[in-house]
Amino acid sequence: MNGKRLLPPVLALSLLCGCAAGAVEPTPAGPTALPAPAETENPWNLTPCRIVDGADIGELLLADEESGEIYTLSVQDLAVTMDGGSSGASELRDGMKVWVGHTGGVEETWPARFTAPQTLAGESDTVDDRCGLYLQVLEDLWNEDPGLNEGALTYLGVDLSGLTALTDGEKSAVAWRFAQLHGLELVTGTWDELVEEGYIDGEELYWPDGILFSITTDPDAAWSLPALGKGEEPRLAAFDAQKWRSGLGAYYFLDCTAQMGDDGSWTYSVGAQAIS
Repeated sequence: MNGKRLLPPVLALSLLCGCAAGAVEPTPAGPTALPAPAETENPWNLTPCRIVDGADIGELLLADEESGEIYTLSVQDLAVTMDGGSSGASELRDGMKVWVGHTGGVEETWPARFTAPQTLAGESDTVDDRCGLYLQVLEDLWNEDPGLNEGALTYLGVDLSGLTALTDGEKSAVAWRFAQLHGLELVTGTWDELVEEGYIDGEELYWPDGILFSITTDPDAAWSLPALGKGEEPRLAAFDAQKWRSGLGAYYFLDCTAQMGDDGSWTYSVGAQAIS
């Protein structure tokens, strides 16, 4: 904000440690303490991420901006900065870009976890909660024609391959969170892929123990672009969404349009609904 840009390696050290450039006195050990930059100005690995969900409770679901990995992270014991100044976790927002300072180790779970996270630095003017938008679309679609969701469901299929407005990491995080919210085992892939893998009966056109949700960017909307960041024009999106249980059991949101507000949140409307 006001022209400031976050330089995480410098800010994390100068603001959190309170050390002057070139200082050699180490700070006390602990989860919120950083060593002085005696030999390097960036003693921590810094991973740029987008907060997909959980900012309101301090239990973050993060999408790595570079690798496509997703992480869960509790901010309870982290030193938090915002716009280069000391702050608190209460200023974090879903959709915000943050940098996680850590020792470099990552637990091989899914989502992954940092073994020794130390700091979290955010920028308030980077909020773009498009992941929250598509999570809301999926949840609204779940609540339509609830009879399709009934029965012995084990799997929740999610296909976001046709959605251009999210990174691969953001797609993975949205799919994982949606399945987690409904207590089902996540399966990702297109309808054809799930048929090939044996989940969907392609001859009977039926998924007996699962249901498939998909969102697809509208290719006919010239303004429906991947780069819809804050401050860019147009801050719009166009898409279709559907859930599918069988050839005679599906529900559709068609000609949907969404727009991002000045605070980075999104609202959307459905142009038409259909059922089969």
